[in-house]
Amino acid sequence: MQKVLLNPSNIVHMMWFSLLLLLLGFSGIEANRTIVEYVPGYPGKLPFKLETGYIGVGETDEVQLFYYFIESERNPVEDPLVLWLTGGPGCSGFSALAFEIGPLTFDYASYNGSLPSVTLNPYSWTKVASIIFIDAPVGAGFSYAKSSEGYYTSDTKSAVQTYTFLRKWLLNHQNFLGNQLYIGGDSYSGIIVPMLVQNILKGLEDGLRPKMELQGYLLGNPVTDSYTDVNFRIPYVHRVNLISDELYENAKLYCSGDYVNVNINNTLCVTALQAIKECLLQINLAQILEPQCAFASGKPKEIEWDLRVQDSKTMNYLLSQTQLPELQCRGFTYVLAYKWLNDDRVRNALGVREGTVETWKRCPKTFSTYTEDVTSSVAYQKNLTETGLRALIYSGDHDISVPYVATLAWIRALDVDVFDEWRPWFVEGQIAGYQVKYMNDNYRLTYVTVKGAGHTAPEYKHKETLAMVDRFFARYPI
Repeated sequence: MQKVLLNPSNIVHMMWFSLLLLLLGFSGIEANRTIVEYVPGYPGKLPFKLETGYIGVGETDEVQLFYYFIESERNPVEDPLVLWLTGGPGCSGFSALAFEIGPLTFDYASYNGSLPSVTLNPYSWTKVASIIFIDAPVGAGFSYAKSSEGYYTSDTKSAVQTYTFLRKWLLNHQNFLGNQLYIGGDSYSGIIVPMLVQNILKGLEDGLRPKMELQGYLLGNPVTDSYTDVNFRIPYVHRVNLISDELYENAKLYCSGDYVNVNINNTLCVTALQAIKECLLQINLAQILEPQCAFASGKPKEIEWDLRVQDSKTMNYLLSQTQLPELQCRGFTYVLAYKWLNDDRVRNALGVREGTVETWKRCPKTFSTYTEDVTSSVAYQKNLTETGLRALIYSGDHDISVPYVATLAWIRALDVDVFDEWRPWFVEGQIAGYQVKYMNDNYRLTYVTVKGAGHTAPEYKHKETLAMVDRFFARYPI
């Protein structure tokens, strides 16, 4: 066999060529990106840069994850980059974009049954950061798989796929490689985000490219532990006077403080919990001060703790009507996203691939191809306390589904010392909530309550949560 001798110059050129092929193969197809300047329902050109697209992950890019990317409206060169995950599992990133922290929303007052009018949220978090809103896991929003097998995923698999998504996205947007990076999410993302952050840290340790400037993570009203989150609902509803002292004391005594693992033969415990449920049947679990408007057949006999089920019942009813009721309830407003994103003109403007997703849904009621294989992310949170990261955890204090007392309980279980005691924080001279800060040699965690907010906080308190996150990114006291 004839030997081929290579000089150093040729070796360097071959290495760069191989790297180029790797980058091209890993970054997806350039045509997967769409710059969206105009959208149906909005008068004129959008006053910010909106990009949508797909990133392929998995073997042979079998899974196609859809995203919306909005550059910071202040300074995209210096402001942080945030990857934002929406809860569920299976809620579309557009839900966070339109109803929580993004710049677009809908003009509810003028809705007349035709294509909804689009308006601007003056308190969008894109005022202070560039944000990637992702439809994850596969099957959420406009994300899809090329085969039926590709739709099968889980908590751990979704965290891995989202990490691959982020690596590929950054290779396609190398001008953001130097920006400070934060991973954020709300609700069920409290399970996924800590795993994703740990995957990123492991990648950095292993020297994987691209190198990310990871600074920390944010979680709002986070689902964290399947036992703690549920068990603290009873103490919470007592704390906010939705049940009497007698009912609470009976439940605490007869159930021994465990309201999850109930022995059906313990009639005293079962009776106490049934009395509590009767008091809560008409309470809005997402925001206790707002009306309960979920549609169901007949009088509900049992509390449905899963907010997706309530949302699904409401949307099924509203979408079946030729004329919508007056939008007096917050849940009714979600129907405008269904009307807008299932319009062919809107899909075309956003670059949605034809024939991939028949009907967009905000938060599907059932996700039969998804396995919730992580019941608690506390161990992941504990691992992160040994890193140099910053964390912002916040809760709307009127949320029953993930009560703030449950979130405080697992934060305290991390055994990180308090260095700034519980105290109020302010926006325009008014108390916006309360905060407490934790710190060790490696880690900083700020826990914030948002006064009067529900699940999730930014949907109810736009101005206050923008002030909160702006101060956090700027390392300024909240």
